[in-house]
Amino acid sequence: MIRAYRFLMRPTVGQQVALGGMLRDHCSLYNGALQERRDAWRHVSKTSVKYGQQSAQLKEIRAFDAERQGRWSFSSQQATLRRLDKAFAAFFRRVKSGEAPGYPRFRGVNWFDTVDFPKDGDGCRWNSTPHDQVTRVRFQGIGHVKVNQHRPVVGKVKTVSVKREGRRWYVILTAEQKQPEPLPQTGSAVGIDMGIASFLTTSNGEHVANPRHGRKAAAKLEAAQQSLSRFPRVRRDKRTANHRRAVHKVAGLHRKVARQRLDHAHKTALGLVREHDFIAHEDLKIHNMVKAPASKPDPGTPGGFLPNGGAAKAGLNRSISDAGWGVFLTILHAKAESAGREVIAVDPRNTSRTCPECGHVAAENRPTQEKFHCVSCGHQAHADTVGALNVLRAGLVRRDAQPA
Repeated sequence: MIRAYRFLMRPTVGQQVALGGMLRDHCSLYNGALQERRDAWRHVSKTSVKYGQQSAQLKEIRAFDAERQGRWSFSSQQATLRRLDKAFAAFFRRVKSGEAPGYPRFRGVNWFDTVDFPKDGDGCRWNSTPHDQVTRVRFQGIGHVKVNQHRPVVGKVKTVSVKREGRRWYVILTAEQKQPEPLPQTGSAVGIDMGIASFLTTSNGEHVANPRHGRKAAAKLEAAQQSLSRFPRVRRDKRTANHRRAVHKVAGLHRKVARQRLDHAHKTALGLVREHDFIAHEDLKIHNMVKAPASKPDPGTPGGFLPNGGAAKAGLNRSISDAGWGVFLTILHAKAESAGREVIAVDPRNTSRTCPECGHVAAENRPTQEKFHCVSCGHQAHADTVGALNVLRAGLVRRDAQPA
């Protein structure tokens, strides 16, 4: 199996400048390759430029621009061109499936924050100074950069990536490992119902509180964004010191919320994986759930619109995004795979409207957000607990129906 590791780097001032230059040059390569594809297709010949053709040009590009493109790893530049090729592949896939195409866009320097090295030892070297107690990673054109390695790396390192987040630099590794030993069996199965009032509710009746990190930081973030809005929109190199501090403050608050959300997801998922052998959850289409409602033109007023509940839906969308369901479910599946647990997603339709006692399905069974009262048999319970029970039953049925 493949596992990722992320460590904070501590580059010197000179190395930070060099790392920033590497990102800028890779961004320039990405944008140049995108421009070439656009120009070739707009030509009367309608020529399609592929990755192989652009990769073959790298040798000439590096020789022509030795002071910039020639400094960096050839393999990392190929990885940047592959990233563009994947963007076009996704674009054509969306066109064929009838989705919003989303043509690949040019990247600004501030938005291009990652450089990939496909193989450890080719343009980069993890733990480049094994004789020293301080862990370092070496990059071509940068040198040996100190790394705050807070845990050991198990397995053989396959790929290395550099990522910039605000003023911080991170190195991300992927290592190939043997399948770990599964956790001891507990004989327990659980269903979970995701929600807003509670982050999740289990079929055992346990409620995990919703931390609402985004809402707690909203006041500070609003003040920081108001301070930032007072500065004019200028190029990055034209910003004053106060402007830069305002930018970093907003970015720092966003990063803190993201880390808090990620920490909560890891701890919650780990608790479920340790306690249960089988976990069923709703197969939520989060992207569809946070869509804005369609506008309703007013036939009696040209250019006017009728109320469509957009303000209330916007508040619900913020709460869904703040909960971080997608991040949590991704982490849950990854931890379950490592622990030898089974996780199944089930259809969420009518899970909170179906009576677990008699099976009667009706919208009237849920008179309020929290209360469940079956109009057929009179069964009463918390609505989220009922949803989790139905999710568990559906998950067990789906598991038993799978071929051995």
